[in-house]
Amino acid sequence: MSIAYSHDRKITAEQFVDVLNRSTLGERRPVADRKRIADMLAHANLVCTAWDGERLVGVSRSLTDFSYCCYLSDLAVDAAHQKQGIGRELIRLTQSRLHPQCKIILLAAPKAEGYYPKLGFQHFHSAWVLPGTR
Repeated sequence: MSIAYSHDRKITAEQFVDVLNRSTLGERRPVADRKRIADMLAHANLVCTAWDGERLVGVSRSLTDFSYCCYLSDLAVDAAHQKQGIGRELIRLTQSRLHPQCKIILLAAPKAEGYYPKLGFQHFHSAWVLPGTR
């Protein structure tokens, strides 16, 4: 299997929801609210993708200033394609679009907490989250 990667190939809300659901990240994203999903894509300024032919099998969606920090909001890989280095390559591709000293920041899904240290991420106890008002 040959996976193709891109940092400039646009994806639809439907493709995004599909890969979120196939990765289990859909459990923690508003996949039933297509307007929010479309807004999530429209306002992200760095989306890297992994393709098996015409099928989207991985995505990293980030918000960044490209210089100091990059918030990697979503890293999703189709469960059938996991453990093949696709997530690692999506992070590498994301990082390649940033200043060499730019930090990547993320909040790990509970099932993925053990994954990120293997890639060199450091754990910080000082992250804070303010929930939405509704």
